[in-house]
Amino acid sequence: MPKAIFNQKEYAMRMWQQLDMISLLDTLASLLLAFVLGSLVGLERQYRQRTAGLRTNVLVAVGAALFVSLAQRIYDLHGGNYNVVHVVAYIVSGIGFLGAGVIMRESGNIRGINTAATLWGVAAVGAACGAGLAMEAVLGALFVLAANTLLRPLVNQINRRPVDNTDTEVTYRVTALIRREHQKEVLPWLEKMLDQANYPLSELDIEPFGEQDLEISAVLLATSIDGVELDALMQTLGQHPCIRQIFWRTSITD
Repeated sequence: MPKAIFNQKEYAMRMWQQLDMISLLDTLASLLLAFVLGSLVGLERQYRQRTAGLRTNVLVAVGAALFVSLAQRIYDLHGGNYNVVHVVAYIVSGIGFLGAGVIMRESGNIRGINTAATLWGVAAVGAACGAGLAMEAVLGALFVLAANTLLRPLVNQINRRPVDNTDTEVTYRVTALIRREHQKEVLPWLEKMLDQANYPLSELDIEPFGEQDLEISAVLLATSIDGVELDALMQTLGQHPCIRQIFWRTSITD
């Protein structure tokens, strides 16, 4: 008998031998609880139309529950020194890098976060398959499919509602474009001018812009801002000979 066929039969027999209805029910209960609690958290995020909404929260909760259940089952079957438990840990960390690769930022919007969460859940399903826990893998796949299909109409319905701004905070950000060689001169001057105008900084980011320029992005620490007053301040700051361009904009944060 060919070795490959023998290995397949051995794998199938091992899966049936590892089938435990009590453990399977325990996994089902864990996935159901993760689905429900992830939905509760996700509904609030979806209602406020945040990037990580209903389906993303459910997928992460279900995937995490399946990973923990998988590790527990392997521990029960083979003991704490079984190396597959460590392999599962490597999968958990490795899938994070893969998920980050599918998340893209486009025109201020983040895309692909739900796909990344789906990869997280599918990784748990694949790990269960590799461990020979067939029914646990089936349950995990069903819950991932449910999150991506059954919850979609609810997500679409929530997204058609107007954004609830009562619990959001408006962030005011000033962005200045300067030459790299002028950073030491412009940065302290800009902070001083904003502070004198009663707009102290809460955050400050500096990033390369092209080959020769820098983009200074300053978040203002202010409870209320007069747009006309801020426009006038931008005109004043723009007169500095080392500032090529400066403007302000608003964004809504949690």
